[in-house]
Amino acid sequence: MYHTLLSLKPRTAANSHGCIAIVKHLKLDDIEIVNAYGKTRTPEYLAMNPCHTAPCLELDGDAGAIWESCAIMRYLCVNNEGGDDLYPSDPALRGKIDMVMDWRQTGMYQSIPAIAYIVFGFPQKDEEAKESFKKLIDEHFPVLCDVYLKDTPFCFSEKPTIADLAIAPVLTFIKCRKNFWAAVPDKVKEYHTRVLEAFPGTQENFAMLEGMCTGYDGEGADLEP
Repeated sequence: MYHTLLSLKPRTAANSHGCIAIVKHLKLDDIEIVNAYGKTRTPEYLAMNPCHTAPCLELDGDAGAIWESCAIMRYLCVNNEGGDDLYPSDPALRGKIDMVMDWRQTGMYQSIPAIAYIVFGFPQKDEEAKESFKKLIDEHFPVLCDVYLKDTPFCFSEKPTIADLAIAPVLTFIKCRKNFWAAVPDKVKEYHTRVLEAFPGTQENFAMLEGMCTGYDGEGADLEP
């Protein structure tokens, strides 16, 4: 059905970590995880995925590929035994999980690049970083804490789901600006830790990203929010 999950190298691959966590959690041993770093603009890659993004799930034969991390996570869960543990089949809960994942893509994540892409060597303007962090604090974190986590330890759920795998790994990026992370609400920090600890098979990947972000000492690392 499929054979290759093309990721970016583990220490930078927050958007791939949810997919990797599912592969490990469901013990999908027939899926090879391949480092696509430096390969996403090659003619071969573009022929498969013209959006040149990673992660990307390459399917067997002539079935093509699926990219975008949330789409891959849904696909892996729907098509493998045990997947409903991470993507429950109850229609109302599944709808809420989808809603949270769409919010992550179109809302919360939009504030991450100006804060965190300095860690990749991309110059970012201080004022834009501050504005993005303020939006997280004023708009996105209240939705996460007061709506999605209002009554449950995970988003609308007593157990972690793919919605949590979509959100938690990217929060690590904020740690590249230590003063920003210090200002993140405790409830968000506790949620971040809780989700990552729920997937022990992916700890090596999570730790690499953590080390990259906390170890960043370049321009903007000491910026006050």
